[in-house]
Amino acid sequence: MYPKIIDIHAHIYPQQIAQKAISSIGDFYNVKMQNDKGTALDLIESGSEVNVEKYIVHSVATSVNQVPIINDFLAKEVEEHKELIAFATLHPDMTPLSIEKEIKRIVSKGFKGIKLHPDFQRFDIDDPRADVIYTIAEGNLPILFHTGDDRFDYSSPERMARTAKKFPKLVCIAAHFGGYTRWSEIDVYDGIDNIFFDTSSSLFKLPDLMAKDILKHLGYERFMFGSDFPMWGHKKELERLLSLELGDSINEDILYNNAKRILKI
Repeated sequence: MYPKIIDIHAHIYPQQIAQKAISSIGDFYNVKMQNDKGTALDLIESGSEVNVEKYIVHSVATSVNQVPIINDFLAKEVEEHKELIAFATLHPDMTPLSIEKEIKRIVSKGFKGIKLHPDFQRFDIDDPRADVIYTIAEGNLPILFHTGDDRFDYSSPERMARTAKKFPKLVCIAAHFGGYTRWSEIDVYDGIDNIFFDTSSSLFKLPDLMAKDILKHLGYERFMFGSDFPMWGHKKELERLLSLELGDSINEDILYNNAKRILKI
């Protein structure tokens, strides 16, 4: 029997564009996607194999005009599937007024957070253009940031840390163990209490010893499980985490308890 799981990092797409989106993401990261379907039903089918109870779902707007379309799609999926919790997309090229209006709109629709992908959206995490998003979200909505990639500097751990310190009441979640392929830079997070982490799309690259060192250094209580579906399936990602042999109590916290506490699920 698998432990209860909350997956805080999953992507879903409308059926008509799912395969194209999945192919584009695989090309961007030069990674073979483990799933060629990316709808809400495909996500739930994957997670049901390992006792996933809730999924935080999101998608990324690469232009301003995509923002309301994507958020309307996510709202509809959450309404139809009780297992889903939505994090909205925003874009820093939106005007401050349109950002404020969209945040009010998504809150009224029951969204529980925001997802930003600086590499896809081509903005620095600490770009002042994004400050209006952080100011409104601070103390209200957590933000899940794609963090790290040694090909770019948009989402470097240093920029992530600078933003978390500038907005101390903002719940920041630095995806991918705090910095995809830039894990040597995680010391910048030391002493920052409002920054948390997910396990998504990291364990396939990280040696076990390094993964365990990062978890211990940053604090097991600050990590939450993320599959990055459809890049990976839930069963494989769970096996990767459990193979670290962290112990039942730590595994239960990472897989479930920490998300309940940090995100107030």
